Amino acid sequence: MNVSLEGRNAVICGSTQGIGLAIAKELAVQGACCTLIARNIATLQEAGQILHTRPGQKPHTYRVADFSNPAEVQAAINDITSGETVHILINNTGGPRPGPIVEANPSVFEEAFRQHVVNNQQLVQAVLPGMKLAKWGRIINVISTSVRIPINNLGVSNTIRLAVAAWAKTLANEIGRYNITVNNILPGFTNTRRLESVIAIAMKENNMEKAEAIALLQNEIPMKRFGEPEEVANLAAFLASPAASYITGTSIPVDGGRTGAL
Repeated sequence: MNVSLEGRNAVICGSTQGIGLAIAKELAVQGACCTLIARNIATLQEAGQILHTRPGQKPHTYRVADFSNPAEVQAAINDITSGETVHILINNTGGPRPGPIVEANPSVFEEAFRQHVVNNQQLVQAVLPGMKLAKWGRIINVISTSVRIPINNLGVSNTIRLAVAAWAKTLANEIGRYNITVNNILPGFTNTRRLESVIAIAMKENNMEKAEAIALLQNEIPMKRFGEPEEVANLAAFLASPAASYITGTSIPVDGGRTGAL
């Protein structure tokens, strides 16, 4: 099975921590030249320094952009594509703030739509010409299992993540003819900063200590543990590889079996 990414250029969004950083590290190990995009230059520099580099592999780079500002994201991707073909695009952005949907201000939906759907759209439009010329491309969106079953107290996130999934399926149908695949990864409860907010909500709702809340959440998972970012990254690397050439338009959970839907 060919999972080598040698000679491929990858852009990874939200790549200084958690799942994004884990994906960047794994793509680099497989030979991809990675360009990281995030808002903090210091953490970008730190992340770039820990990425694996093989002999002859191009140096990894980064661009600074805040995903709450689509103009910055547009400028960053334009700069990247002006100098190279992007073969792999990882759309990964932190989720909207937690809370019940009935308490969410309408402006929060607009902000989240720009941060996720609008940014994804302009990133794809920037990389597509190069992918078409190369006759090869991988677009991978890191979203959430909430596209299958909504998660309590993540009202805005549930709404926007499903919009991204519908956008991605439509895109996959339109560009499959160019040998470009589009797939979604649906992480479950994964050991990232985002999980801390979920644990905090469980503590508050159930009047529990942290250890009790963790046990409660883990009991919902058939594997009885939280996932690790590296386990999500393994799927991303496979979907980015030549081995996944006939997989497109899918949404694949990485959740230890928690999602109660087929």
